[in-house]
Amino acid sequence: MKDITLIENESKPFEQAMNDEMQKSIKHFEGELVKIRTGRAHTSLVEDVKVDVYDGSPMPLKNVAAISAPDARLIVIQPWDITTIPAIERALMSSEIGITPQVDGKIIRLSLPDMSSTRREELIKILGKKLEECRVSIRNMRKDFNNFIRDAKKDKKISENFFNRLGDLVQNATDKWIAKADEMGQKKEKELKSF
Repeated sequence: MKDITLIENESKPFEQAMNDEMQKSIKHFEGELVKIRTGRAHTSLVEDVKVDVYDGSPMPLKNVAAISAPDARLIVIQPWDITTIPAIERALMSSEIGITPQVDGKIIRLSLPDMSSTRREELIKILGKKLEECRVSIRNMRKDFNNFIRDAKKDKKISENFFNRLGDLVQNATDKWIAKADEMGQKKEKELKSF
């Protein structure tokens, strides 16, 4: 936890630090949501695929090629160095995206198939797992902040009243961020079901 100095009856710095920490979980969850394919092509589906190029050290695909999604079912990868095409093709074949790349001269095309109901259900389960991880992360922060104020009260740095007020702030922030995560999860689930 960052260096938070509790000053009696000044809850703003504490509240700001707590919200900043909890928002990190939401940002991470946002990144995870983008990786769950809804049937629409999105560059984030492949940009972090590790490609062994040059000296054999894996690099994210976004560092070796331009990636675009010109329409809803197509991702186009244009390597900056065409000699890396075989390495990119191998990396895409061994990744978890489950799409066979089509090499077309100097570019690689990924055509996204229609999503089966089985795959849709798998993705909804993955979504549920990621949502629960986000909730657990927020709850762990709640525990850390509660321990922090409990220790401050025990060391007589803050009064009982201020401790109670901060405890309410911790719970309200937890509820707010978990509700935000739930809302994001529901929106993604709706997208998955509608495609």
